[in-house]
Amino acid sequence: MTISIILAHPTPGSFNHAIAETVRAVATNRGHTVHWHDLYAEGFDPVLPSSELPKDAPLDARIAEQIDEIVTIDGIAIVHPNYWSRPPAILCGWVDRVLRAGRAYQFVPDGKGGGKAQGLLKARWGMVFNTANTPQEIEEKVLGDPLEVHWRKVVFGLCGITDVVRCVFSPVIVSTDDQRRAWLDEVRAVAEKHLP
Repeated sequence: MTISIILAHPTPGSFNHAIAETVRAVATNRGHTVHWHDLYAEGFDPVLPSSELPKDAPLDARIAEQIDEIVTIDGIAIVHPNYWSRPPAILCGWVDRVLRAGRAYQFVPDGKGGGKAQGLLKARWGMVFNTANTPQEIEEKVLGDPLEVHWRKVVFGLCGITDVVRCVFSPVIVSTDDQRRAWLDEVRAVAEKHLP
């Protein structure tokens, strides 16, 4: 099995990095191939220029390489903090540029005069691990859990990935070392379930 791990946290050594490393350890220990992308460390440019909008646009070599990767893998693990009830801008830009129309999804006639999305990714599962400082109960009750909708329905749903698991660890800002160890055990268990 081949997976991509997409990490979007600006601080090396963060708890997000520990989560991503835990997923990578499970995958490599089980003999899977891992494509590792620490977007901040790579200096990923999240800005989608107008020149990339056409389907046949010439693409930056790094973007083309990531697109070629993402359309062939078996699963995707995404790790990020919650910024304003959304992913960090660098990760939003990764979605914009890499999960490209015509490669990750396309629109087809819906038989009613409109269009409907058709997922094109080979990946059948997605894991999302996000951290937050707002307690999850408040995120759900007050805001309706925008990240759940974003990943499950908008991003993965559009690209044809229906097996999606999302784990939220919060509030991180007041968490203890014991709590973080327990959270990493949860990450390990989720990864082991998806990476037999």
